[in-house]
Parts: sequence; C-alpha cells; structure tokens
Amino acid sequence: MIRIIGTICFLAAMVATAHGEVVGKPVEYVSGGTTMKGYLAYDDRLPGKRPGILVVHEWWGHNDYTRKRARMLAELGYVALAVDMYGEGKQADHPDDAGKFSGEIRKNMDLGRQRFLAARKALEEAKFTDPGRIGAIGYCFGGSVVLQMARDGMDLAGVASFHGGLSTDAPAKPGEVKAKILVLTGADDKFVPPEQVEAFRQEMKAAGADFRIVSYPGALHGFTNPDADSSAKKFNMPIGYNADADRKSWEEMQKFFKDRFGK
Repeated sequence: MIRIIGTICFLAAMVATAHGEVVGKPVEYVSGGTTMKGYLAYDDRLPGKRPGILVVHEWWGHNDYTRKRARMLAELGYVALAVDMYGEGKQADHPDDAGKFSGEIRKNMDLGRQRFLAARKALEEAKFTDPGRIGAIGYCFGGSVVLQMARDGMDLAGVASFHGGLSTDAPAKPGEVKAKILVLTGADDKFVPPEQVEAFRQEMKAAGADFRIVSYPGALHGFTNPDADSSAKKFNMPIGYNADADRKSWEEMQKFFKDRFGK
C-alpha cells in the first residue's frame, strides 16, 4: 500500500474548486528497493471511485510543475499520481544532470517500466481510484515514457504525450498496442522535428495503433511549462512557453480522456 507521509501544498494544503476540495499529498512507494516519492491528488468530495491518471515528469524530475498538473487533473474529477521516475524525488537543476538522469532510464527501459508499474500499483491502491480505468500523461521525457509504455502493449485506457520525444529503440509491433494514443507536439520543436513526427506516424500505422497527432504552429519544446522561458534564457536552450498551445493541448487531453472514460 502507498504510505501518506505528509501534506505539501502549492498555496494551501487544500484547494477549493467548483467540484469540492482537491487534496494533494506526497506518497512513498517502492520499486526494486528504491523509495519513490510521488504526489497524489484527488477531490475528496466526489462520491465513489473514479479513473486514475499517472503524470510523468519532464527531464528535470518530479517537481512542482508535475504536481500542479496532477492537481489540475484532480479538479477534473480524476485521481492523479505525479510519478517519480528517478527515485528519492531526485531533481535536476542543470540540463547536464537532467540529461544524465533521463538517459539512465532511456538506456534501461526495463528499469523505467518497473518504476512506471510501481507507480501504477500505488495509484490503483489509492482510496478513490477505479483500478480498471487507468491512463497516463507525460511531459518532455515523461511523454516519451508513456509512449514507450503504450508501444510495449501495456494495458492502459489511453496515453497523452505533451512535447515528448517520439523516437525509440523499441518500436511498436503490429497488433500489440492496446492504449489509445494522443500526441501533442510543437510544430517548431527543435528536439522533435517533422521527420521524427512522420516516422512516429508511420510506426503507429504499421502497428495498427489508434492514435492522433496534434501539432501546434509556432510552439517550441516545453510549450506547456511557463518555466521554459527562464530555462531557455539561462541555459540557451531552444525551448519556450506558448500559452495558446498550452491551453489548446490541455483541452485536447480533456476531450481524449472524456472519450476514454466518459467524464
């Protein structure tokens, strides 16, 4: 079972919403002997069990941005778990460290899969989660993670990738993709160029996957995260926030999961 270890808040421990109150709590769970530090968000005034959504972080690691997205999903009526893929809540402050941390998972996707499944188990065991209705979203590195889980044939209702990498060393095999897939990408993303998008499209078609790609004109890598602008300036990176693409991509995700879960 997951272990509640305290309450972290962004501005307050409980955030009032039109639906009730969103509660956010840090949780610990274990994967392969490593303690993983996630964050569970849900509306405790809604009756009964509801779909659960895993939120996989950018290459910076599990941080406030990931938790913010989990709370936003909770406001929509889901139970959301902001995942820790690095262990012990490890975060990067510099692109070199972020690349190292994320690279360790990309090079050892068996480890990544193990940690994703541990997070899934923690989410399924949460009080308000319907374990038969689980989806996942991811940002940047996290987007590539959820897509790989779908490629591997993991039994998920749907996965949504926000400015995630689309290339892989383990492409989907025909007939094995079970999850519906939504890719939300920036048309001007220097890390995910048009040829990578087209290669992904052809891979999904060959696999017989149910997928959709939405590309946002003018949007760079990291277009959903307001912190991307400061990181771009600080580290001279071709990334940036795009408020229009952020809003539209979130709306696309809402429609996607409403179709999958009827919410």
